[in-house]
This record gives sequence, C-alpha cells and structure tokens, in this order.
Amino acid sequence: MKTEKEPGFSTLAVHAGQAPDPATGAIMTPVYLTSTYVQEGPDQHKGFDYARTNHPTRLALERNLAALEGAKFGLCFGSGTAAASTVIQLLDSGDHVVSCNDLYGGTYRLFTKVYQRFGLSFSFVDACDLAAVEKAITPKTKLLWVETPTNPMLRVSDVAALCALAKKKGVRVAVDNTFATPYLQRPLSMGADVVVHSTTKYLGGHSDVVGGAVLTSDKELFDKLKFLQNAVGAVPGPLDCFLVLRGTKTLALRMERHCASALEIARHLAKHPEVAKVHYPGLESHPQHARAKAQMRAFGGMISFELKGDLERAVRMLKSCGVFSLAESLGGVESLIGHPATMTHASIPREERLKAGLVDGLIRISVGVEDAADLIADLDLAIARSARA
Repeated sequence: MKTEKEPGFSTLAVHAGQAPDPATGAIMTPVYLTSTYVQEGPDQHKGFDYARTNHPTRLALERNLAALEGAKFGLCFGSGTAAASTVIQLLDSGDHVVSCNDLYGGTYRLFTKVYQRFGLSFSFVDACDLAAVEKAITPKTKLLWVETPTNPMLRVSDVAALCALAKKKGVRVAVDNTFATPYLQRPLSMGADVVVHSTTKYLGGHSDVVGGAVLTSDKELFDKLKFLQNAVGAVPGPLDCFLVLRGTKTLALRMERHCASALEIARHLAKHPEVAKVHYPGLESHPQHARAKAQMRAFGGMISFELKGDLERAVRMLKSCGVFSLAESLGGVESLIGHPATMTHASIPREERLKAGLVDGLIRISVGVEDAADLIADLDLAIARSARA
C-alpha cells in the first residue's frame, strides 16, 4: 500500500498487510488451504516451507494487526489464551510476574493452575495503584501484566506511568488490549513491550472465530516469540485468519457504534432507580474517567453493573432479556449479557474475586451494534421483570 502520507486507522484496517492476489488479482486475501510448499531445492523456497512455521493467510493478518497497533511485528495464535501463554513462555522457572488483580478468569487460571506448576510465581495487585505495583515488584520480577480497561470491573490503568516504573525496575510490560482494541488505544506508544489480543472478540467482531495475537516492536522479543510460535505450534488455521482479516476491515466503524451506544446505555443505567452501581469509564463518576479520557479515543463497548437486591434477582434479570443474549464472550455485533462470577470468572476463587471488587451479583454486558433504544428497552423490561418474580 503506497500513500503520500501515513495512512489513517481505517485505511490501514482495510489495506495493511493485504495486496491483491498476484495470481488472480483477487482483492480479498486467499485462504491458502495447504500444509506444505514445493521447494525449488533444499531450503530454496518463496518464504514458506511448512504451514506451522509460516503461512500466507496468517502472514497477511499478522502484518495487518501489527500496522493497527503501530507495531513492527505481529504473531497470531489459535486463541487469546494461546497468545498469553506464549508471552509467559518467555520466562524461566523462578521468575515472578506482577499482574493486575481484575483480569479475565481464563488468564488467571492459566497463570495459577498451569504456570505456577512450572516454578513461576504471580502476585495480583490493583494496577491502578502505582505504589501497590511498585511494592509488589521483587528482584525476581520479569513481567508486569496489565489489562486496561479491566475485565469485568472496567478499571483504567495509567499505562505510561506503569511502563515508566517497569522500565526503571528492568521489568517488561505486557498489555492485554482486547477490551480497548488498537482503535481506542495503542499501548506500545505508551511504553509497553508487548500487546496481547483475543482476536475472538472485537478484532474478529462477529462471534464466528477464535484466535489470539501478540504484537511488539522489539526485534529480540519478536525472535523469541516467533521461535515459540513455531516450536509450540499453537497457530490459527487459514480460515480463522481470513475471518479476522474480514473483521478488522470494519473495526473502526463497529467500535464507534459500540462506544456511542455503550455510553448512552451506561448513562441510562446510572439514573435507573433499580441499579445500585454502574462501572463504565465514560461516566464522570468513574474513578478513572479523566485517565480514560486522556488515554483512550473513546470509552469502549463493555459495561458492568449491579442491581439492587440479591443474587437471585440478578439471575432473574439475566434470564429475562430478549435482545441481549445470555452467553460468554464479547465484542461481537450482537449484544451479550453475562454473570462473571459463574461464567467468565468462575475459575477465580470467590475471595480473590471479592478482593478485586467483583461481587456475586455483578452483571457484564457487551454492547453490540443494534439500536441503542432497543437495548435500553430490553434492559428496562428485564429489570422490571426481575423485581416482580
């Protein structure tokens, strides 16, 4: 893609990493269904020898995502968890990780149930508290893991300040940017070493693919990650890569709608007499609202809230929705509603959830691209029904 100036985000989303197929002129990147490639001689090939190592459809997606994150290098994986796992595999037995304490339950499970068995140790702290992060860092700390906004409490960490602290301590920083996407923030530009995504979510955007990605501009890190990608082999299939490429083309358009509707819904819920608390960075009442406003283009499509009443009422409300679908995951064009304590974060012990503020009655919603008025009406009706039961 040749332009006289640096392309804008939407232009990169549509074109970066993707040229018309030289054989046919096809404007969409082909799905190369091949596991191996014919070589002209031993180790004489066109850049591809075996599909686990390199694959043309995957390469197009890796270059596309790298461009969107402002990274020099991109690597794709079979899931977001596989991407996170590969970053942790950079470490050695005895190393220590400081992680935010409000994070996706699958990541917590990966850290505590898998990698602790191999001699890694993890400390979970409030990443919005810079002093707490600094206190948790030890001479053995090699990585700071951050989600922002967090899942599911929507806390917003100061990425630049955390990166400055980590650099002073000789610690690398990995930021899970799944909730924000590169359209809303670019952690590498704020000093992060690595960005991780579940491409299953907003990047894919249509609830029809599972994948993950790791982006970096550090050549040494990339070489190590590339070795692990090939050696461990947790790579996505070509159709999965094609579907995420399809999704990134409309990422900016979708995020604008997700964010606009989420802000409208959050404001409505904040005034609802039956809602006890709303967690959304776009609300001025949010404790990190000013930070989110400075750090992000907009405030995202995720909201969590607490109803007045007991857990049973929250469950009744979840079962009463019509437009919102009760389901795991997020970031698709359809709106989803879920109960983190029993769904996405069930793998985190209750006492640890409560420490992070994740109460049993918390409800999380992923705002889709439906009409905001219909989504508000659906929530109002479900809340009313939950009170009558």
